[in-house]
Amino acid sequence: MSKIRFNALGEILNRKPVRIEETGKRSEMFGVNVFNEDAMRQYLTKDAYKSVQDAIFKGVKIDRKIADQVAASMKDWAMSKGATHYTHWFQPLTGATAEKHDAFFETIEGGRAVEKFDGGQLVQQEPDASSFPNGGIRNTFEARGYTAWDPTSAAFIYGTTLCIPTIFVAYTGEALDNKAPLLRALQAMDQAATAVAKYFDKNVSKVNATLGWEQEYFLIDSALAASRPDITLTGRTLLGHSPAKGQQLDDHYFGSIPNRVMSFMRDLEQECMLLGIPVKTRHNEVAPNQFELAPIFEEANLAVDHNSLLMDVMEKVSKRHHYKVLFHEKPFAGINGSGKHNNWSLSTDTGVNLLSPGKTPMKNLQFLTFFVNTIKAVCDYEELVRASIASASNDHRLGANEAPPAIISVFIGSQLSAVLDELENVTKGKLSPEEKTDLKLNIVGKIPEILLDNTDRNRTSPFAFTGNKFELRAVGSWSNCAGPMTVLNTIVAKQLKEFKKEVDVLVDKKNLKKDEAVFNILREYIKASKKIRFEGDGYGDAWQKEAKKRGLSNNKTTPEALKAQISKEAIALFEEMEVMSKVEVEARHEIELDEYTLRIQIESRTLGDIARNHVIPTAIRYQNTLIENVKGLKEIFGNNFTKQASEQIDLIEKISNHIAEINSKVNSMINERKKANKLEGQKAADAYCNKIKPFFDDIRYHCDKLEMMIDDELWPLIKYREMLFFK
Repeated sequence: MSKIRFNALGEILNRKPVRIEETGKRSEMFGVNVFNEDAMRQYLTKDAYKSVQDAIFKGVKIDRKIADQVAASMKDWAMSKGATHYTHWFQPLTGATAEKHDAFFETIEGGRAVEKFDGGQLVQQEPDASSFPNGGIRNTFEARGYTAWDPTSAAFIYGTTLCIPTIFVAYTGEALDNKAPLLRALQAMDQAATAVAKYFDKNVSKVNATLGWEQEYFLIDSALAASRPDITLTGRTLLGHSPAKGQQLDDHYFGSIPNRVMSFMRDLEQECMLLGIPVKTRHNEVAPNQFELAPIFEEANLAVDHNSLLMDVMEKVSKRHHYKVLFHEKPFAGINGSGKHNNWSLSTDTGVNLLSPGKTPMKNLQFLTFFVNTIKAVCDYEELVRASIASASNDHRLGANEAPPAIISVFIGSQLSAVLDELENVTKGKLSPEEKTDLKLNIVGKIPEILLDNTDRNRTSPFAFTGNKFELRAVGSWSNCAGPMTVLNTIVAKQLKEFKKEVDVLVDKKNLKKDEAVFNILREYIKASKKIRFEGDGYGDAWQKEAKKRGLSNNKTTPEALKAQISKEAIALFEEMEVMSKVEVEARHEIELDEYTLRIQIESRTLGDIARNHVIPTAIRYQNTLIENVKGLKEIFGNNFTKQASEQIDLIEKISNHIAEINSKVNSMINERKKANKLEGQKAADAYCNKIKPFFDDIRYHCDKLEMMIDDELWPLIKYREMLFFK
């Protein structure tokens, strides 16, 4: 066994297990380290508490004097829990989180010091932010970027630091983060959905978009992961022969959780409880060493923050348990990748889920309204939805091993499809009393029963209705939920806005009653969006042909998919809904293209390095051993040695061929990379996608063949069978 593999496995064998004991009830631990409503009631004055609540629920600006009171109370609370520093915690366009810690400490005259944290420090900070991606919004010498407190997401303590969730904007006001556009999209959704919800309940004054994400991930022993340069640098394996046993027996899915993994999960869940992340579900996923964690639904902004925080916490907790957590969508070839299913719905301040039918025809018509409008929105902006989940890493996952394809479609189940087909044939214009009664009782009235018995599931659907919510299944496990949630809420808000306009026209100018107008508009929407609905196998060639006939896009790669972001329609959409300006949209497009290019560039360089500095030298060393063996056989058997040495000679020849192919293809890949590096933007991304990335599979093929030919004791890299089946 090679020294690297021996050392990695040896470290594991000599390691003492980490044992975590659960302490206390989950309900008693939940939110202990969060400046939540209970903490505010205890530490804030009555006026300060009311001001913060008005900021959260009504968007009222907090007065500077009140901000000073809130800051002082927040500091006292944080210091009572051992905090020594504070930070504005934000989500720049890197996809990760960012923080700069400052102490509650200032010097005063007389050589003395005090703990200080005032309203100005709470509300706004000015980090040196020149190195964050900005897409040309500002020059490097204009380094100023501002973080501003988001009171709708509660501050929390992590370690000894008070973390204050914030937005991040440029000096000129453009958003430089994922949170600001999301907040604008949620505001647009609130306004549009509330206006429509009032058709059915005048008491509705606010609508929240809710999100329940499902985080899939792999756990690999940290020593084994550290011995693989590809995992260390790219988050995935760039080569490695599939083991004899993978996931084909389905014995890992929902199986008994290994003790060591359970210890990690308990530790993680305790951290989550303290931070107010409402994790509820844990289980083995399909692939070996793959797992899933899911929380209870929350308001979308808070859910996005919690998922970003969770990923950071997972990495820290995994180190304590000598694990490396892999969020890459496809870290291992031949087995399932990891997604982050985004379960999305809408709820009112009156406690109603707008995507769930009720006990009356009116409630069911309300359900149909939001249900059909969502489908119509996805149909009209399917390319933008595809762009929102595009990334270099997610490209590996889409369309294979239970991941949905790149073609965006909507699955609603055969029963609901039948309902929409019936509604499509409703009489246009005014309805007779008999028609209206039949419609409400026999079609709309049956929806609750249909949903109760509707157990259809289509694991190949990118966007599926699953009872009382839509599940955007195409989001990758490494992604920040803010991107797809910003797009989804924006397009549905736009659609609801248009719906209300059309209904009001029919009521005011055509003298139709409100429910008749709603039925008329929904009827047209059902027809217009029929092409996006698909109930079959999303993996088959037949669907690709059918989707093309229907006029649906099939943008298989990220450079291709991202073009939809800067279309005239997309820019007009974001500007009209006041979610992003043209400058902000174009900046994000540039950043995501550059990120794609850089990730493929890093993978290309890493693969070339491993192939030339690990695989080829090992192959030559083993080949030399075989050559010495053949020479020995010749000494024993003389000129008649070829029969006895035929297998060795054949192996030497095959190894030589694989070495030559690897070297040749690495050279060609490097030459193409040199050409691509002279390009920028879309051209650079296209070159890396179409000219450089195709070499990956060819180089991998020959490396993986050598892995199966060369003596196991010589092979320098930890193998799949060792990583995936070592608990």
